[in-house]
Amino acid sequence: MNNSPNIYVAMYIRVLILFFISTHLLYADTNANKNEINIECSSSSQIAPNPISSWANQYIITHDTNLHTAPSKSCQSNTTIAEGQKITAIAHHGEFLQIEIKQKDKTTISGYINADDARLQTLSFDFYFTLVCMVLVLLIGRYVISKLKVLQDYNIPEPVVGGIIVAVIIFVCYQYLHIEFRFDSSLKDPLMLAFFSSIGLSADFASLKKGGKMLGIFLIFVAILLLLQNIIGLGVSYAMGQNPLLGMLGGSITMSGGHGTGAAWAGVFKDPPYNFAAATEVAMACATFGLVMGGLIGGPTARYLIKKYNLKIPGIKQDYNSKHGFETPNKERLITPISFVESLALIALCLLIGTLLSSYNKSFFPSFNLPTFVYCLFTGVVLRNALSAFNIHKVFDREVSVIGNVSLSLFLAFAMMTLNLWQLVALALPMTLILIAQAICMITFAIFVTFRFCGRDYDAAVLAAGHCGFGLGATPTAMVNMQTVTSHYGPSHMAFIIVPLVGAFFIDIINAILIQSVLKLLPF
Repeated sequence: MNNSPNIYVAMYIRVLILFFISTHLLYADTNANKNEINIECSSSSQIAPNPISSWANQYIITHDTNLHTAPSKSCQSNTTIAEGQKITAIAHHGEFLQIEIKQKDKTTISGYINADDARLQTLSFDFYFTLVCMVLVLLIGRYVISKLKVLQDYNIPEPVVGGIIVAVIIFVCYQYLHIEFRFDSSLKDPLMLAFFSSIGLSADFASLKKGGKMLGIFLIFVAILLLLQNIIGLGVSYAMGQNPLLGMLGGSITMSGGHGTGAAWAGVFKDPPYNFAAATEVAMACATFGLVMGGLIGGPTARYLIKKYNLKIPGIKQDYNSKHGFETPNKERLITPISFVESLALIALCLLIGTLLSSYNKSFFPSFNLPTFVYCLFTGVVLRNALSAFNIHKVFDREVSVIGNVSLSLFLAFAMMTLNLWQLVALALPMTLILIAQAICMITFAIFVTFRFCGRDYDAAVLAAGHCGFGLGATPTAMVNMQTVTSHYGPSHMAFIIVPLVGAFFIDIINAILIQSVLKLLPF
């Protein structure tokens, strides 16, 4: 019995020892588990990633998700990424996606998310892929036009046809797959500026003498129509509570300027202080409508005037043997590598001087701001006539025209294939009303103004047909209208001199000045 206390003490000591050992083992096991987790969350580099190409790495979060520090469910952090957040995907790690998020403060958050919590949002294409797409647009347009006679009859441009087809495909991808397409825009501005430079280089003041008094009269009424088109566009847009820039784009910018001028001004209207997001879509839609309508109304307008006033078809007084560029399209001058480089150098010089003048003007005269393409156009005019006046160099008109047309085709291909058609839905009604009003105005103006004040004769009727062509579409449409009339009734040499001069050059200068003047009156 005397040993009983010692027994209890020994048992107590044993219990303490066992408790200490078990506690130590439990602590060691917990630390081991923690170390295993830390090792797992820090060893993400051991998992073979599947890199994502830069052209397909723009994703968007489909619903709220947690950021992980490693591609493992046990590595979840406290950071939550909200639905709708745009992210950049780096690589696939099994069921996880390695991502980066750029914050507003320009810092970057990186980590991993469950791949099911995000989807592809944007496909971004580089310079070379974009160039291939632009050429494909032209080839698609050319093929479709070759198969559909109606497109040939109305002289619809290849980039417009091909561009609309591609734009519809992109629209379907956006609407049903929720994927946007983003193209490299490096070529956009140089191509546009090259086109307007070629217009300027084609303007020979000596050719004014060929048009005589009738050229001046026709030019005056062309300018009046430009003003009316802007009044109609602005009037309808204000009446319907729309952005006045919608009216401007539905006015002389696209009606008399066509796709090239429309796309150029649309680029201006997208930037501050205008910030009109749907500018390009509206411009291309209006220009396409004008092109089709201009081809539809020109011939019937001339036929109506000829029959109503019983106009006499011109006789032998006209010099039918006089050769004119637009009446002898098959006559060609050879384009050589040396001459091509010379013409390309002139256009490059126009781009250089035009951009320098634009930068200078923005720095020293910010209140008087013209688009860069206007400076390039005027530079081309001055350069062409200065070289001619001093007999330094004779500009190769056909060669310059080829370079300009190629530039315009590629530029329009880019503009058309990047249309965001979904932005036009809300503007469909006001835009339609503006375009209908413009068509009615053009028909009325051609019959009651152009025809009457340009002589009320056969030449005036042909001029009216040409005016419908470039007053709603483009100079090629005007030429087609007049060729349709003259092939049926007889030639009009005067019309084939005046319309190309006004429609291919002078209208762009007058239009640029008028548009800039009207914009100064708008609340921007």
